[in-house]
Amino acid sequence: MADNKRQILVTSALPYANGPIHIGHMLGYIQADIWVRFQKMCGHDAHFVCADDAHGTPIMLKSQQLGITPEAMIAQMSQEHQADFSDFGVSFDHYHSTHSEENQELASLIYTRLRDNGHITTRTIEQLFDPEREMFLPDRFVKGECPDCGAEDQYGDNCDVCGAAYAPTDLKNPRSAISGATPVIRESEHYFFDLPAFGDMLQKWTRSGSLQEEMANKLNEWFEQGLQQWDISRDAPYFGFEIPDAPGKYFYVWLDAPIGYMSSFKAYCAKSNLNFDDYWQEDSKAEVYHFIGKDIIYFHSLFWPAMLKGAQFRQPTNVWAHGFITVNGTKMSKSKGTFIQARTYLDHLNPEYLRYYFAAKLSSRIDDLDLNLTDFAQRVNSDLVGKVVNIASRCAGFISKKFDAQLSDTVSEPELLAQFQDAADRLADMYEKREFSRAMREIMALADKANEYIAIKEPWQLIKDENKQQDVHDICSMGIHLFRCLMVYLKPVVPELAQQAETFLNDRFTWDSAQQVLTGHKINKFKALLQRVPMEKVEAMIEDSKDKMAAAAAPAETVNPYLSEDPVSPEIQFDDFAKVDLRVVKIVNAEHVEGADKLLKLTLDLGGESRQVFAGVKSAYEPEALIGQLTVMVANLAPRKMRFGLSEGMVLAAGPGGKNIFIMNPHDGAEPGMRVS
Repeated sequence: MADNKRQILVTSALPYANGPIHIGHMLGYIQADIWVRFQKMCGHDAHFVCADDAHGTPIMLKSQQLGITPEAMIAQMSQEHQADFSDFGVSFDHYHSTHSEENQELASLIYTRLRDNGHITTRTIEQLFDPEREMFLPDRFVKGECPDCGAEDQYGDNCDVCGAAYAPTDLKNPRSAISGATPVIRESEHYFFDLPAFGDMLQKWTRSGSLQEEMANKLNEWFEQGLQQWDISRDAPYFGFEIPDAPGKYFYVWLDAPIGYMSSFKAYCAKSNLNFDDYWQEDSKAEVYHFIGKDIIYFHSLFWPAMLKGAQFRQPTNVWAHGFITVNGTKMSKSKGTFIQARTYLDHLNPEYLRYYFAAKLSSRIDDLDLNLTDFAQRVNSDLVGKVVNIASRCAGFISKKFDAQLSDTVSEPELLAQFQDAADRLADMYEKREFSRAMREIMALADKANEYIAIKEPWQLIKDENKQQDVHDICSMGIHLFRCLMVYLKPVVPELAQQAETFLNDRFTWDSAQQVLTGHKINKFKALLQRVPMEKVEAMIEDSKDKMAAAAAPAETVNPYLSEDPVSPEIQFDDFAKVDLRVVKIVNAEHVEGADKLLKLTLDLGGESRQVFAGVKSAYEPEALIGQLTVMVANLAPRKMRFGLSEGMVLAAGPGGKNIFIMNPHDGAEPGMRVS
């Protein structure tokens, strides 16, 4: 199939080196792995690399909490990440770290080229400084009151309540989220990348087909607002690479993180005789693809291609984003046990189950994907076990016992086999375009035809007639041929199952294997290829996840990161608390707010009284997931006029922000209007 052999480099988003992989992360890695495996099956030179994102303030602070060096912490985390990926069948050709010689060399090279080409400027800015920890504070490590609406406990870059964006120096009553100290303003010289200089180039590139249409449309907002210079430096202390000729200044983590794609590939080239320049020089004819989550599209579709252009490197062929996952229709929850770490899943369930379920729901769009655990078990049991594996189990015994484990010399149903073989090009196009769910539907439709053929022919009845033995041989051999076609098509998705099928069939699958027929071929004794998903194991996984999350949240000798980064507020009297009227409410409607990046408009039932509230939870929830939920609101908060409308209260939520925001839910039995005391 690979008459025109392609040179392909594929990367996945770099996991951050301060925590374990969870099943939400696995979505993107499995999607990329399926695509790479398909390309390799087609005979193309496809290379798949990744690395840990190992720099930044959170890495530095967490290693201090653990009492180890950052280098020791990231080395340990790299081993855990690689073990999780390997056990999920994610087949990286090379796995590296951004804290590497290759990455430092390339980051310095790209920076100096940008500087020498006039794309780096410096200017003195004012920043908040923690006098106790003696360090400048990143935006997300400052908290205070929003300068626009007065909401308390807001981060230093934007308000989750009203959506306002601001500088951390604009916060009222700021405090360090690290020490709790009141920060002071100090001046510091910072280095900036001139992103606006690449505006025309970026507008053309984002509309060139390099991005999904939804992402290209989203990026228009940035062009309409006007691109700003990008601050690429951080002050010591900071865990990262020092900027050349700038003592005490370090590259911001998002400068050297995407360069990690290049450095991982460079390390791979050194051990595999590939030429790095063939893939990254400006006139490269190779293809470079990034698979990422939709939350980091700005860095990959604006800063990254502009940096590459300014440093005389090629831009990616495509940047493909995927959505987030929910579990049972809601955001992954630690208390419900649905915030499932990759290792917890692997302790209980076969990774091929999740690979298939993700494939059955993935498309080229950026839609979020719901992992409904009941549907998960039912679909795997129905499709993989009940349809595909069932074909082999129904036919193999007859071949082994009655016909010396040798397939018939005759193809008894050439027209039926042709239907399976003719699907190869259609399925290849679906894999190429990342329309995996369409491919799985077509493969299962073929499996239905195979099972229908066997059911109609009833070899278990024919075997009783001595005059029908050749018919049984032909029918069961035909079933094996059809099974083999299906396993060829499924190999990118369930590689371990496909390998077992290859062993059973004495074969090795490429994409072209579907066009070949193993007449007169010797097979091995059939062994059960895949067990059904037992719901008790799914339930055990959920309980195990609950226990592990609870244990992680329990008091320990190490400092709780939430308390260390966000200390308890100053003490108040009971009379102060009694002034706050907290009420149970039901979310009867939730919708997006046009022009707001972080807000959802909620309509709340306060026991017969309706309230409208704007809540900064858009990054964590889809509107439809909130409708019908009970939550708690501050009912006697004075209404606040916002540019989107009047907000008549505030709902309660916990979490540091971004995707980690959790609406408070009362226990069953609570009703709208009840006072919380």
